[in-house]
Amino acid sequence: MQDLNTWLDQIVEETLEPELPIIDPHHHLWDRPNSPYLLKDIAEDVSTHNIRQTIFIECGEMYSDSDNVNMRVVGETEFASQIGKMSDKDSNITARIASGVVGTANLLLGEEVAQVLEAHIAANPDRFKGIRHRAVWLDEHTINQDKDILENSPTKHINTVDRTPKESMLLDETFRKGFRQLSKYDLTFEGWVYHPQLNELYDLAQAFPDTKIILNHLGGPLGTGIYRGKLDEIYPFWKKQIAKLAQCKNIYLKVGGIQMPLNGHDWHRRPVPPSSDELIAVNHDWYMYAIEQFGPERSMFESNFPVDKQSCSYNVVWNQFKKLSMKLSETERQFLFHDTAMNVYQLEKI
Repeated sequence: MQDLNTWLDQIVEETLEPELPIIDPHHHLWDRPNSPYLLKDIAEDVSTHNIRQTIFIECGEMYSDSDNVNMRVVGETEFASQIGKMSDKDSNITARIASGVVGTANLLLGEEVAQVLEAHIAANPDRFKGIRHRAVWLDEHTINQDKDILENSPTKHINTVDRTPKESMLLDETFRKGFRQLSKYDLTFEGWVYHPQLNELYDLAQAFPDTKIILNHLGGPLGTGIYRGKLDEIYPFWKKQIAKLAQCKNIYLKVGGIQMPLNGHDWHRRPVPPSSDELIAVNHDWYMYAIEQFGPERSMFESNFPVDKQSCSYNVVWNQFKKLSMKLSETERQFLFHDTAMNVYQLEKI
């Protein structure tokens, strides 16, 4: 099997606008067999562009062995925060890695989740920003239709805590009792759903207008399982849902994260990875429609690395966004690449 980095190195692009300041609001860090992505790995990636800060997003990594199962997730916040501190001390790394940390907590604990939130904050009060409780749910028939869903399942790399998403979880009253705790601690919620669930996220946002919700990965348009080959059919449905979600002023949008195998473009199956121009040819209408609906002030480009690394390099991802946004104003681009993320996650400007 060809090494992933060797495969990616077949496409070499000059970095466009190398001075443009960027905050990458969505990446992971993990130490997994055959695919580690730790400080040296992300440092190498972010060096290809002027990445000023990054936001770590939970990925089920480095849970603790606490006797309290619900508290084990705090180990991930400690892990990401430690990598962030290591980055700060390394003069060779110009970006502030994990400047913000988004962990996870089981909101189905209801009001009792407050103890977990407080433990996350105590682990790093300066960096901890919010929670992602994965809501991506698919019925068994859909999952069994495509090995890409099985191989890239959000529950594949679980540590010692069951993070399996529940059907209609966002509508669950106990979940909402837990969700209600977020605003008390001024924490954000990362909304990771697939496109069939977008209406449930809308309902949640309407019920909690004072809680910031960040919609991950353009709303999760699926192109695998029973949806394989149907992106053209999904697009009109997705557009209606995105327009509806954009009416909720407490929802912000992450533009990116659709190079995953789950999205059905099969970049990872090609002998040569895609160029930024090839990505734009496929993604342009999806990205631009979403930005038009939410506006640059509530939209932010994301890398979703190393998950999207299965399909393209970090340099290519950001070249794609730079080309895509060329016709926008300087102020609009500043929001998309930097300021929206800075504002949403309450980061200091560096």
